[in-house]
Amino acid sequence: MENGKNISEFKSDKQNVIENTELNIWEALIPVMILMGFLAYNIFLVEGQEWLGTYTNQIILLIGGLVAAVVGFFNKVSIHRILTEVWENLKSVFIPIVILLLVGALAGTWLISGVIPAMVYYGLQVLSPTIFLPTCVIICSIISIATGSSWTTSATVGIALVGIGTALGVNNGMIAGAVISGAYFGDKMSPLSDTTNLAPAIAGTDLFTHIRYMTITTVPSILITLVAFGILSAMGESAGNVDITNLLTSIKASFNITPWLFVVPLAVIALILIKTKPLVALATGVLLAVNFSFIFQSDVLTNLGETKINSVFTSILTETQIATDNEKLNELFSSGGMNGMLWTIYLIICAMVFGGIMDGIGALARITKALLSIASSIFGLFASTVLSCFGLNVIASDQYLAIVIPGKMFKQAFDDKGLAPENLSRTLEDSGTVTSVLIPWNGCGAYQSSVLGVGVGEYFMYAIFNWLSPITTLFFAAFQIKIKQLPSSKAFS
Repeated sequence: MENGKNISEFKSDKQNVIENTELNIWEALIPVMILMGFLAYNIFLVEGQEWLGTYTNQIILLIGGLVAAVVGFFNKVSIHRILTEVWENLKSVFIPIVILLLVGALAGTWLISGVIPAMVYYGLQVLSPTIFLPTCVIICSIISIATGSSWTTSATVGIALVGIGTALGVNNGMIAGAVISGAYFGDKMSPLSDTTNLAPAIAGTDLFTHIRYMTITTVPSILITLVAFGILSAMGESAGNVDITNLLTSIKASFNITPWLFVVPLAVIALILIKTKPLVALATGVLLAVNFSFIFQSDVLTNLGETKINSVFTSILTETQIATDNEKLNELFSSGGMNGMLWTIYLIICAMVFGGIMDGIGALARITKALLSIASSIFGLFASTVLSCFGLNVIASDQYLAIVIPGKMFKQAFDDKGLAPENLSRTLEDSGTVTSVLIPWNGCGAYQSSVLGVGVGEYFMYAIFNWLSPITTLFFAAFQIKIKQLPSSKAFS
Protein backbone atom coordinates (compact mmCIF):
# COMPACT_ATOMS: atom_id res chain seq x y z
CA MET A 1 0.00 0.00 0.00
CA GLU A 2 1.20 3.50 -0.85
CA ASN A 3 2.02 6.05 1.83
CA GLY A 4 -0.72 8.60 2.24
CA LYS A 5 -3.77 9.18 0.04
CA ASN A 6 -2.21 11.33 -2.64
CA ILE A 7 -1.53 8.52 -5.09
CA SER A 8 -4.32 6.83 -7.02
CA GLU A 9 -4.41 4.23 -9.75
CA PHE A 10 -6.81 3.35 -12.52
CA LYS A 11 -6.55 1.06 -15.52
CA SER A 12 -7.02 1.99 -19.14
CA ASP A 13 -6.67 -0.74 -21.79
CA LYS A 14 -4.57 -2.90 -19.46
CA GLN A 15 -2.07 -0.13 -18.69
CA ASN A 16 -1.71 1.20 -15.18
CA VAL A 17 -1.77 4.95 -14.89
CA ILE A 18 -0.47 6.45 -11.66
CA GLU A 19 -1.64 9.85 -10.52
CA ASN A 20 0.18 11.69 -7.74
CA THR A 21 -1.54 14.86 -6.62
CA GLU A 22 1.52 16.00 -4.65
CA LEU A 23 3.66 16.06 -7.80
CA ASN A 24 3.55 19.38 -9.62
CA ILE A 25 4.38 19.89 -13.29
CA TRP A 26 7.86 21.27 -12.61
CA GLU A 27 8.79 18.29 -10.46
CA ALA A 28 7.45 15.97 -13.16
CA LEU A 29 9.64 17.73 -15.72
CA ILE A 30 12.85 17.49 -13.66
CA PRO A 31 13.82 14.00 -15.01
CA VAL A 32 13.01 15.13 -18.57
CA MET A 33 15.12 18.28 -18.20
CA ILE A 34 17.99 16.24 -16.76
CA LEU A 35 17.65 13.81 -19.66
CA MET A 36 17.67 16.63 -22.22
CA GLY A 37 20.57 18.32 -20.43
CA PHE A 38 22.76 15.23 -20.70
CA LEU A 39 21.79 14.79 -24.34
CA ALA A 40 22.63 18.43 -25.07
CA TYR A 41 25.98 17.99 -23.35
CA ASN A 42 26.64 14.92 -25.47
CA ILE A 43 25.80 16.78 -28.67
CA PHE A 44 27.25 20.26 -28.20
CA LEU A 45 30.08 19.94 -25.67
CA VAL A 46 31.61 16.59 -26.52
CA GLU A 47 30.47 16.77 -30.15
CA GLY A 48 28.49 13.54 -30.10
CA GLN A 49 31.37 11.40 -28.90
CA GLU A 50 30.47 8.33 -26.87
CA TRP A 51 31.67 9.81 -23.58
CA LEU A 52 29.81 7.15 -21.61
CA GLY A 53 30.79 4.34 -23.95
CA THR A 54 28.94 2.54 -26.74
CA TYR A 55 25.65 2.72 -24.87
CA THR A 56 25.68 6.45 -24.07
CA ASN A 57 21.98 6.99 -24.84
CA GLN A 58 20.98 3.96 -22.82
CA ILE A 59 22.98 5.16 -19.81
CA ILE A 60 21.45 8.64 -20.09
CA LEU A 61 17.97 7.08 -20.01
CA LEU A 62 18.91 5.16 -16.85
CA ILE A 63 20.27 8.35 -15.26
CA GLY A 64 16.98 10.04 -16.08
CA GLY A 65 15.17 7.12 -14.46
CA LEU A 66 17.31 7.42 -11.33
CA VAL A 67 16.50 11.13 -11.06
CA ALA A 68 12.80 10.30 -11.50
CA ALA A 69 13.04 7.76 -8.68
CA VAL A 70 14.55 10.40 -6.38
CA VAL A 71 11.74 12.82 -7.28
CA GLY A 72 9.25 10.06 -6.49
CA PHE A 73 10.89 9.35 -3.13
CA PHE A 74 10.40 12.98 -2.09
CA ASN A 75 6.77 12.77 -3.20
CA LYS A 76 5.81 9.72 -1.12
CA VAL A 77 6.06 7.05 -3.83
CA SER A 78 7.20 3.65 -2.60
CA ILE A 79 10.00 1.63 -4.17
CA HIS A 80 7.53 -1.22 -4.61
CA ARG A 81 5.26 0.93 -6.75
CA ILE A 82 8.16 2.05 -8.95
CA LEU A 83 9.53 -1.48 -9.40
CA THR A 84 6.05 -2.80 -10.19
CA GLU A 85 5.62 -0.30 -13.01
CA VAL A 86 9.10 -0.97 -14.37
CA TRP A 87 8.38 -4.70 -14.41
CA GLU A 88 5.04 -4.18 -16.19
CA ASN A 89 6.80 -2.08 -18.82
CA LEU A 90 9.50 -4.68 -19.35
CA LYS A 91 6.93 -7.46 -19.73
CA SER A 92 5.15 -5.45 -22.42
CA VAL A 93 8.19 -5.46 -24.72
CA PHE A 94 9.09 -9.15 -24.43
CA ILE A 95 7.46 -10.09 -27.77
CA PRO A 96 8.91 -7.05 -29.63
CA ILE A 97 12.37 -8.01 -28.36
CA VAL A 98 11.94 -11.57 -29.65
CA ILE A 99 10.77 -10.12 -32.98
CA LEU A 100 13.88 -7.93 -33.14
CA LEU A 101 16.08 -10.98 -32.62
CA LEU A 102 14.23 -12.75 -35.43
CA VAL A 103 14.70 -9.69 -37.63
CA GLY A 104 18.44 -9.95 -37.06
CA ALA A 105 18.34 -13.63 -37.98
CA LEU A 106 16.27 -12.83 -41.06
CA ALA A 107 18.76 -10.22 -42.27
CA GLY A 108 21.65 -12.68 -41.92
CA THR A 109 19.94 -15.61 -43.61
CA TRP A 110 18.56 -13.46 -46.44
CA LEU A 111 22.13 -12.40 -47.13
CA ILE A 112 23.73 -15.86 -47.26
CA SER A 113 20.79 -17.27 -49.23
CA GLY A 114 21.28 -14.64 -51.93
CA VAL A 115 17.87 -13.00 -51.46
CA ILE A 116 19.27 -9.53 -50.77
CA PRO A 117 21.95 -9.76 -53.50
CA ALA A 118 19.27 -10.87 -55.99
CA MET A 119 17.17 -7.81 -55.16
CA VAL A 120 20.18 -5.59 -55.69
CA TYR A 121 21.06 -7.36 -58.95
CA TYR A 122 17.64 -7.11 -60.56
CA GLY A 123 16.94 -3.69 -59.08
CA LEU A 124 19.99 -2.14 -60.69
CA GLN A 125 18.90 -3.35 -64.12
CA VAL A 126 15.72 -1.27 -64.20
CA LEU A 127 17.72 1.96 -64.53
CA SER A 128 16.57 4.24 -67.33
CA PRO A 129 18.23 7.65 -67.97
CA THR A 130 14.94 9.20 -69.10
CA ILE A 131 13.27 8.54 -65.76
CA PHE A 132 16.41 8.45 -63.63
CA LEU A 133 15.18 10.21 -60.48
CA PRO A 134 11.95 8.22 -59.91
CA THR A 135 13.92 5.08 -60.76
CA CYS A 136 16.37 6.00 -57.98
CA VAL A 137 13.45 6.22 -55.56
CA ILE A 138 12.12 2.81 -56.64
CA ILE A 139 15.50 1.04 -56.53
CA CYS A 140 16.38 2.45 -53.11
CA SER A 141 12.91 1.57 -51.84
CA ILE A 142 13.33 -2.05 -52.93
CA ILE A 143 16.81 -2.40 -51.47
CA SER A 144 15.85 -0.69 -48.21
CA ILE A 145 12.73 -2.84 -47.78
CA ALA A 146 14.89 -5.93 -48.35
CA THR A 147 17.63 -4.87 -45.94
CA GLY A 148 15.63 -2.79 -43.46
CA SER A 149 18.40 -0.17 -43.51
CA SER A 150 18.42 3.27 -45.11
CA TRP A 151 22.09 3.66 -44.13
CA THR A 152 23.43 0.65 -46.01
CA THR A 153 21.18 1.46 -48.97
CA SER A 154 22.69 4.94 -49.26
CA ALA A 155 26.23 3.71 -48.63
CA THR A 156 26.07 1.17 -51.44
CA VAL A 157 23.44 1.61 -54.15
CA GLY A 158 23.10 5.29 -53.21
CA ILE A 159 26.75 6.00 -53.89
CA ALA A 160 26.51 4.19 -57.24
CA LEU A 161 23.40 6.16 -58.21
CA VAL A 162 25.06 9.48 -57.33
CA GLY A 163 27.99 8.53 -59.56
CA ILE A 164 25.71 7.50 -62.42
CA GLY A 165 23.53 10.59 -62.07
CA THR A 166 26.55 12.87 -62.02
CA ALA A 167 27.70 11.31 -65.31
CA LEU A 168 24.25 12.00 -66.72
CA GLY A 169 24.43 15.66 -65.64
CA VAL A 170 21.70 15.41 -62.99
CA ASN A 171 21.83 17.82 -60.04
CA ASN A 172 23.51 16.12 -57.06
CA GLY A 173 20.96 17.50 -54.60
CA MET A 174 18.17 15.92 -56.63
CA ILE A 175 19.95 12.57 -56.79
CA ALA A 176 20.64 12.55 -53.04
CA GLY A 177 17.04 13.59 -52.33
CA ALA A 178 15.72 10.73 -54.49
CA VAL A 179 18.07 8.21 -52.87
CA ILE A 180 17.13 9.35 -49.34
CA SER A 181 13.41 9.45 -50.13
CA GLY A 182 13.45 5.87 -51.38
CA ALA A 183 15.79 4.63 -48.65
CA TYR A 184 13.63 6.04 -45.86
CA PHE A 185 10.40 4.82 -47.46
CA GLY A 186 11.87 1.31 -47.41
CA ASP A 187 13.24 1.81 -43.91
CA LYS A 188 9.76 2.75 -42.69
CA MET A 189 7.93 -0.10 -44.40
CA SER A 190 10.41 -2.95 -43.87
CA PRO A 191 9.80 -5.44 -41.03
CA LEU A 192 13.59 -5.71 -40.88
CA SER A 193 14.01 -2.07 -39.82
CA ASP A 194 14.83 -1.38 -36.18
CA THR A 195 12.79 1.85 -36.10
CA THR A 196 9.81 0.05 -37.65
CA ASN A 197 10.02 -2.43 -34.78
CA LEU A 198 10.76 0.24 -32.18
CA ALA A 199 7.71 2.47 -32.88
CA PRO A 200 5.01 -0.20 -32.33
CA ALA A 201 6.92 -1.57 -29.34
CA ILE A 202 6.76 1.86 -27.68
CA ALA A 203 3.18 2.62 -28.75
CA GLY A 204 1.78 -0.76 -27.74
CA THR A 205 0.75 -2.35 -31.04
CA ASP A 206 2.19 -5.19 -33.12
CA LEU A 207 4.64 -4.93 -36.00
CA PHE A 208 2.43 -5.85 -38.96
CA THR A 209 -0.59 -3.87 -37.75
CA HIS A 210 1.77 -0.91 -37.57
CA ILE A 211 3.10 -1.50 -41.11
CA ARG A 212 -0.39 -1.92 -42.59
CA TYR A 213 -1.61 1.26 -40.86
CA MET A 214 1.43 3.23 -42.07
CA THR A 215 0.46 2.57 -45.69
CA ILE A 216 -2.47 4.97 -45.26
CA THR A 217 -0.15 7.99 -45.03
CA THR A 218 3.06 6.55 -46.49
CA VAL A 219 1.68 5.43 -49.87
CA PRO A 220 0.25 8.90 -50.74
CA SER A 221 3.55 10.49 -49.66
CA ILE A 222 5.69 8.19 -51.83
CA LEU A 223 3.32 8.54 -54.81
CA ILE A 224 3.53 12.34 -54.64
CA THR A 225 7.30 12.00 -54.32
CA LEU A 226 7.48 9.81 -57.44
CA VAL A 227 5.34 12.25 -59.42
CA ALA A 228 7.52 15.17 -58.32
CA PHE A 229 10.72 13.37 -59.32
CA GLY A 230 9.12 12.32 -62.59
CA ILE A 231 8.49 15.98 -63.37
CA LEU A 232 12.03 16.93 -62.34
CA SER A 233 13.45 14.20 -64.60
CA ALA A 234 11.29 15.27 -67.53
CA MET A 235 12.39 18.90 -67.10
CA GLY A 236 16.09 17.98 -66.90
CA GLU A 237 18.56 16.98 -69.56
CA SER A 238 20.43 13.66 -69.47
CA ALA A 239 23.49 12.69 -71.41
CA GLY A 240 25.94 9.81 -71.32
CA ASN A 241 25.68 6.07 -70.91
CA VAL A 242 24.86 4.12 -67.79
CA ASP A 243 27.33 1.33 -67.06
CA ILE A 244 26.51 -0.96 -64.17
CA THR A 245 28.27 -3.95 -65.69
CA ASN A 246 30.97 -4.08 -63.00
CA LEU A 247 28.41 -4.12 -60.18
CA LEU A 248 26.34 -6.83 -61.84
CA THR A 249 29.43 -8.89 -62.63
CA SER A 250 30.62 -8.69 -59.02
CA ILE A 251 27.25 -9.84 -57.69
CA LYS A 252 27.07 -12.72 -60.17
CA ALA A 253 30.61 -13.74 -59.29
CA SER A 254 29.80 -13.90 -55.58
CA PHE A 255 26.29 -15.41 -55.62
CA ASN A 256 24.12 -17.72 -57.65
CA ILE A 257 21.49 -15.23 -58.78
CA THR A 258 18.10 -16.59 -59.83
CA PRO A 259 14.51 -15.29 -59.74
CA TRP A 260 13.63 -18.32 -57.58
CA LEU A 261 15.18 -16.46 -54.63
CA PHE A 262 12.20 -14.09 -54.63
CA VAL A 263 10.07 -16.96 -53.31
CA VAL A 264 11.41 -16.21 -49.81
CA PRO A 265 10.35 -12.54 -49.50
CA LEU A 266 7.12 -13.20 -51.39
CA ALA A 267 6.24 -15.95 -48.91
CA VAL A 268 6.82 -13.59 -45.96
CA ILE A 269 4.76 -10.86 -47.67
CA ALA A 270 1.95 -13.37 -48.26
CA LEU A 271 1.99 -14.36 -44.59
CA ILE A 272 1.86 -10.69 -43.60
CA LEU A 273 -1.10 -10.06 -45.90
CA ILE A 274 -3.10 -12.94 -44.41
CA LYS A 275 -2.37 -11.53 -40.94
CA THR A 276 -0.15 -14.34 -39.70
CA LYS A 277 1.45 -13.63 -36.33
CA PRO A 278 4.74 -11.75 -36.76
CA LEU A 279 6.77 -14.42 -34.96
CA VAL A 280 5.46 -17.08 -37.34
CA ALA A 281 5.98 -14.98 -40.48
CA LEU A 282 9.52 -13.98 -39.57
CA ALA A 283 10.49 -17.46 -38.41
CA THR A 284 9.18 -18.83 -41.71
CA GLY A 285 11.32 -16.31 -43.58
CA VAL A 286 14.39 -17.46 -41.65
CA LEU A 287 13.74 -21.17 -42.25
CA LEU A 288 13.03 -20.70 -45.96
CA ALA A 289 16.19 -18.63 -46.37
CA VAL A 290 18.28 -21.28 -44.60
CA ASN A 291 16.96 -23.94 -46.98
CA PHE A 292 17.54 -21.72 -50.00
CA SER A 293 21.10 -21.04 -48.87
CA PHE A 294 21.86 -24.79 -49.05
CA ILE A 295 20.13 -25.09 -52.43
CA PHE A 296 21.48 -22.01 -54.22
CA GLN A 297 24.52 -20.71 -52.29
CA SER A 298 26.49 -23.82 -51.37
CA ASP A 299 29.80 -22.17 -52.33
CA VAL A 300 29.02 -19.10 -50.22
CA LEU A 301 28.39 -21.27 -47.14
CA THR A 302 31.59 -23.20 -47.75
CA ASN A 303 33.67 -20.02 -47.99
CA LEU A 304 32.18 -18.49 -44.83
CA GLY A 305 33.01 -21.17 -42.28
CA GLU A 306 34.48 -24.53 -41.42
CA THR A 307 31.14 -26.19 -42.20
CA LYS A 308 27.97 -25.07 -43.94
CA ILE A 309 25.96 -25.51 -40.73
CA ASN A 310 28.43 -23.31 -38.88
CA SER A 311 28.06 -20.63 -41.57
CA VAL A 312 24.28 -20.68 -41.17
CA PHE A 313 24.40 -20.34 -37.38
CA THR A 314 26.98 -17.57 -37.67
CA SER A 315 24.68 -15.62 -40.02
CA ILE A 316 21.80 -16.01 -37.57
CA LEU A 317 23.65 -15.12 -34.40
CA THR A 318 26.58 -12.83 -35.23
CA GLU A 319 28.20 -10.74 -37.94
CA THR A 320 28.50 -12.06 -41.47
CA GLN A 321 30.56 -10.38 -44.18
CA ILE A 322 30.60 -11.58 -47.77
CA ALA A 323 33.50 -10.01 -49.62
CA THR A 324 33.28 -9.18 -53.31
CA ASP A 325 35.74 -7.61 -55.72
CA ASN A 326 33.72 -4.38 -55.59
CA GLU A 327 34.11 -2.18 -52.48
CA LYS A 328 30.71 -0.55 -53.04
CA LEU A 329 29.00 -3.90 -52.45
CA ASN A 330 30.99 -5.06 -49.43
CA GLU A 331 29.12 -2.95 -46.87
CA LEU A 332 25.75 -3.95 -48.27
CA PHE A 333 26.63 -7.63 -48.16
CA SER A 334 27.14 -7.68 -44.40
CA SER A 335 24.84 -8.41 -41.48
CA GLY A 336 25.08 -8.33 -37.70
CA GLY A 337 22.55 -11.12 -37.15
CA MET A 338 20.84 -11.21 -33.77
CA ASN A 339 23.89 -9.56 -32.22
CA GLY A 340 23.35 -6.53 -34.45
CA MET A 341 19.97 -5.95 -32.79
CA LEU A 342 21.29 -5.78 -29.23
CA TRP A 343 21.91 -2.00 -29.26
CA THR A 344 18.26 -1.35 -30.13
CA ILE A 345 17.07 -3.96 -27.63
CA TYR A 346 19.10 -2.36 -24.85
CA LEU A 347 17.65 1.02 -25.82
CA ILE A 348 14.12 -0.36 -25.55
CA ILE A 349 14.85 -1.90 -22.15
CA CYS A 350 16.37 1.33 -20.80
CA ALA A 351 13.47 3.34 -22.22
CA MET A 352 11.03 1.01 -20.49
CA VAL A 353 12.91 1.47 -17.20
CA PHE A 354 12.81 5.26 -17.58
CA GLY A 355 9.16 5.19 -18.62
CA GLY A 356 8.23 2.76 -15.87
CA ILE A 357 9.71 4.97 -13.18
CA MET A 358 8.06 8.04 -14.71
CA ASP A 359 4.79 6.08 -14.67
CA GLY A 360 5.33 4.94 -11.10
CA ILE A 361 5.88 8.40 -9.65
CA GLY A 362 2.92 9.85 -11.57
CA ALA A 363 5.07 12.11 -13.77
CA LEU A 364 3.69 10.91 -17.11
CA ALA A 365 0.12 11.48 -16.02
CA ARG A 366 1.03 14.99 -14.82
CA ILE A 367 2.88 15.88 -18.03
CA THR A 368 0.16 14.37 -20.19
CA LYS A 369 -2.48 16.49 -18.47
CA ALA A 370 -0.40 19.59 -19.07
CA LEU A 371 0.02 18.71 -22.75
CA LEU A 372 -3.66 17.90 -23.14
CA SER A 373 -4.58 21.26 -21.68
CA ILE A 374 -2.63 22.80 -24.57
CA ALA A 375 -3.56 20.27 -27.27
CA SER A 376 -7.07 19.27 -26.34
CA SER A 377 -8.28 18.41 -29.85
CA ILE A 378 -7.47 15.33 -31.93
CA PHE A 379 -5.46 17.43 -34.38
CA GLY A 380 -3.68 19.20 -31.53
CA LEU A 381 -2.59 15.85 -30.11
CA PHE A 382 -1.19 14.70 -33.45
CA ALA A 383 0.48 18.09 -34.01
CA SER A 384 2.05 18.00 -30.53
CA THR A 385 3.43 14.52 -31.23
CA VAL A 386 4.87 15.57 -34.60
CA LEU A 387 6.51 18.67 -33.12
CA SER A 388 7.91 16.68 -30.20
CA CYS A 389 9.47 14.10 -32.52
CA PHE A 390 10.98 16.73 -34.78
CA GLY A 391 12.15 18.75 -31.78
CA LEU A 392 13.94 15.75 -30.31
CA ASN A 393 15.60 15.09 -33.65
CA VAL A 394 16.91 18.65 -33.46
CA ILE A 395 17.85 18.66 -29.78
CA ALA A 396 18.75 15.03 -29.08
CA SER A 397 20.23 14.38 -32.52
CA ASP A 398 19.04 10.79 -32.37
CA GLN A 399 16.09 9.31 -34.27
CA TYR A 400 15.69 6.50 -31.72
CA LEU A 401 15.15 8.94 -28.85
CA ALA A 402 12.85 10.96 -31.13
CA ILE A 403 10.65 7.86 -31.22
CA VAL A 404 11.12 6.53 -27.69
CA ILE A 405 10.51 9.65 -25.59
CA PRO A 406 7.43 11.10 -27.38
CA GLY A 407 6.05 7.57 -27.73
CA LYS A 408 6.20 7.00 -24.01
CA MET A 409 4.99 10.48 -23.15
CA PHE A 410 2.00 10.53 -25.52
CA LYS A 411 0.81 6.94 -25.25
CA GLN A 412 -1.70 7.58 -22.50
CA ALA A 413 -2.96 10.74 -24.20
CA PHE A 414 -3.84 8.73 -27.33
CA ASP A 415 -5.53 6.12 -25.16
CA ASP A 416 -7.54 8.79 -23.35
CA LYS A 417 -8.76 10.12 -26.70
CA GLY A 418 -9.96 6.65 -27.66
CA LEU A 419 -7.34 6.36 -30.39
CA ALA A 420 -5.85 2.99 -31.32
CA PRO A 421 -2.10 2.70 -30.57
CA GLU A 422 -1.26 2.39 -34.27
CA ASN A 423 -2.18 6.08 -34.62
CA LEU A 424 0.71 6.89 -32.32
CA SER A 425 3.17 4.41 -33.82
CA ARG A 426 2.43 5.72 -37.31
CA THR A 427 2.87 9.33 -36.23
CA LEU A 428 6.17 8.48 -34.52
CA GLU A 429 7.51 7.07 -37.78
CA ASP A 430 5.98 9.79 -39.97
CA SER A 431 7.73 12.45 -37.91
CA GLY A 432 10.51 10.82 -35.90
CA THR A 433 12.13 8.37 -38.31
CA VAL A 434 12.08 10.36 -41.54
CA THR A 435 12.90 13.90 -40.35
CA SER A 436 16.15 12.86 -38.67
CA VAL A 437 17.98 13.06 -41.99
CA LEU A 438 16.89 16.70 -42.47
CA ILE A 439 18.94 17.91 -39.49
CA PRO A 440 22.64 18.54 -40.34
CA TRP A 441 23.94 17.74 -36.84
CA ASN A 442 21.65 14.76 -36.34
CA GLY A 443 23.49 11.45 -36.69
CA CYS A 444 21.38 10.53 -39.71
CA GLY A 445 21.85 13.87 -41.47
CA ALA A 446 25.61 13.86 -40.87
CA TYR A 447 25.91 10.27 -42.07
CA GLN A 448 23.92 10.69 -45.28
CA SER A 449 25.68 13.94 -46.13
CA SER A 450 29.09 12.33 -45.66
CA VAL A 451 28.32 9.10 -47.53
CA LEU A 452 26.61 10.68 -50.52
CA GLY A 453 28.96 13.65 -50.66
CA VAL A 454 26.02 16.07 -50.76
CA GLY A 455 25.28 18.59 -47.99
CA VAL A 456 21.98 18.56 -46.12
CA GLY A 457 21.30 22.07 -47.41
CA GLU A 458 21.70 20.79 -50.98
CA TYR A 459 19.32 17.84 -50.70
CA PHE A 460 16.87 19.20 -48.07
CA MET A 461 14.19 20.41 -50.49
CA TYR A 462 14.63 17.31 -52.69
CA ALA A 463 14.20 14.85 -49.82
CA ILE A 464 10.53 15.19 -50.64
CA PHE A 465 9.26 12.05 -48.92
CA ASN A 466 10.98 12.99 -45.68
CA TRP A 467 9.49 16.44 -45.19
CA LEU A 468 6.16 15.50 -46.80
CA SER A 469 5.46 12.58 -44.43
CA PRO A 470 4.74 14.66 -41.28
CA ILE A 471 2.65 17.05 -43.38
CA THR A 472 0.61 14.13 -44.71
CA THR A 473 -0.03 12.70 -41.24
CA LEU A 474 -1.19 16.12 -40.02
CA PHE A 475 -3.48 16.47 -43.07
CA PHE A 476 -5.13 13.13 -42.29
CA ALA A 477 -5.47 14.12 -38.63
CA ALA A 478 -6.95 17.53 -39.45
CA PHE A 479 -9.71 15.98 -41.57
CA GLN A 480 -9.98 12.82 -39.39
CA ILE A 481 -9.27 10.55 -42.36
CA LYS A 482 -8.56 6.93 -41.38
CA ILE A 483 -8.06 7.74 -37.70
CA LYS A 484 -8.68 4.39 -36.05
CA GLN A 485 -10.41 4.34 -32.69
CA LEU A 486 -10.21 1.79 -29.91
CA PRO A 487 -13.07 -0.72 -29.99
CA SER A 488 -14.46 0.62 -26.71
CA SER A 489 -14.48 4.20 -28.00
CA LYS A 490 -17.69 5.20 -29.77
CA ALA A 491 -16.88 8.80 -30.56
CA PHE A 492 -14.06 11.26 -30.48
CA SER A 493 -13.64 13.15 -27.24
